[in-house]
Amino acid sequence: MTPMPSPALASPSNPRIKAIARLRDRRGRDETGLTLVDGAREARRALDAGADVVEAFVCEPLLAGEDARAALDALESRRVPTTSTTETAFAKIAFGDRADGILAVIRIPSLRLDELRLPDEPLAVVVEGVEKPGNLGAALRSADGAGADALIAASPRTDLLNPNAIRASAGTIFSVPIAAAPTAEVIDWLRARSIRIVAAIVEATRLYTDADLTGGLAIAFGSEVDGLTDAWRAEDIEAINLPMRGIADSLNVSVSAAVVLYEARRQRDTRRQSAD
Repeated sequence: MTPMPSPALASPSNPRIKAIARLRDRRGRDETGLTLVDGAREARRALDAGADVVEAFVCEPLLAGEDARAALDALESRRVPTTSTTETAFAKIAFGDRADGILAVIRIPSLRLDELRLPDEPLAVVVEGVEKPGNLGAALRSADGAGADALIAASPRTDLLNPNAIRASAGTIFSVPIAAAPTAEVIDWLRARSIRIVAAIVEATRLYTDADLTGGLAIAFGSEVDGLTDAWRAEDIEAINLPMRGIADSLNVSVSAAVVLYEARRQRDTRRQSAD
């Protein structure tokens, strides 16, 4: 592992520690353009993806495992300024009991929709109005697992690079291209690129397994509280339904995304194998 500099920052009241702790609030992130990446695995994935890592804070007593060694090696190879802290100071900036000794500070990348680049016949997931960072992060894990080409947040109610979203995504936020824009802009952008839209809507009559989920496609999901807005109920947008056999009327957005995205992956793989 990379040797840590000494002496370590010891006090939670240290001005540098207090400045980093302010990045846990959205106002701090908006003012600085910076955010926090908690955890060795997440920091390693950020580094591997080429994220702009400004600095890192390390608590040696908490370091353990291959991810920590890999993250420290990557920090050293990238010549990222690294500061050692005590457990008390680290607790001020890290995410509660889940902290594992490494916290990186990164510059928030552009999330402009017009800068998003997709391959031919992309599989994209759209999440509208998602408010909880944990749900956003979990949806990113589903997108990553199913091999989606992008996640677009339509009219989001949280910032995509919220530290809790990064942590909930297990660092997959750095592997899935992301963008954010108002709902109307997202729909217009997809139409302009001839990307077919399928929307998960509770009252839809067509089962998701009966829909064609191949070709250039964007699958839209709303929050479990409000669902998708009326903007997604258009003639050129196909509505699909996930059957609910119990007493609940909807699934968590990340679960819905996982179910439909893996069906899309199955159909696309089957079509490719048939073509071969």
